[in-house]
Amino acid sequence: MQSLSTRLGYGAALLGVLSFVVYIVCFAAILATGPLFLWTNFDAYLTYTQQYHSFWPELGRFTMIVFGLSFVVVLAVVEEVTAAEKKILAQLGVLFALAAVTLFGGFYFVQISAVRLNLMQGTVNGLEQVIQANPYSAFAALNMMGWTILLGLSSLFVAPVFRGGRLETVIRWAFLVNGVNCLVGAVGYVFNITLVVFLSMNLILGGALITAMVGLAVWLRKK
Repeated sequence: MQSLSTRLGYGAALLGVLSFVVYIVCFAAILATGPLFLWTNFDAYLTYTQQYHSFWPELGRFTMIVFGLSFVVVLAVVEEVTAAEKKILAQLGVLFALAAVTLFGGFYFVQISAVRLNLMQGTVNGLEQVIQANPYSAFAALNMMGWTILLGLSSLFVAPVFRGGRLETVIRWAFLVNGVNCLVGAVGYVFNITLVVFLSMNLILGGALITAMVGLAVWLRKK
C-alpha cells in the first residue's frame, strides 16, 4: 500500500511540475501575442478580448486546475507516509490545500466554462464581478484567498514535516518561503499594493512551488 501511495504521489508531483511549466509557456505566449491588459473598465476588457482572443489564457487556467489537483494528491501522499508525531501537521496541510484548490480551481473552471460561453454568446450582464481580469471582483477576491491565505497556511503546516537530509531541507524551505510569501501577498491584495501582489503571486510563488514539487518528486521517487 505504501508503494502504491508513493508511486501515486510521484506521478502527481511530476504532473504538477509539468502543468506549472505549461502555465509559464502560456503566460509568455500571452505577452508575446498581444499587449498586457490592465483593468480600467468592463468595456475596455470586452474590446481587448475581441481584438486579442486566443486559446492561451484558457490553456493556462486549465493547467492551474491540474496543478491544484496534483498538489492535493501529493500532500495526501505525504500525509500517508509521515510519521505519527508529525501526521497532524501533514493533515492540516492537506485540508488547507484542499480548501485553496476548491477556491482557485473553481474560479478557473468558471472562467473556462461560464465566462467563455457567455462571451461567445454576447451575454455580458453580470460578468464584471466574475471575470478574472477585474482584480476587484468578488470572484477574484475568492481566487486570491485560495492562492494567498489558504495555500500559505497549507505550506506553513506541511513544511515542518520535512526534516533530515539536504533534500528535505530544500523542500522545507521551499514551503516556508511559499507560506510566508502567500500571506504577504494577501496583505498586498487587501491593501491594493500592486507591486507586492505581482512579485509574490508570480515570481516568488512560482519559484517556490516548482522547487517544492520537484523536490517532492525526487523525495517520493527515493521512497
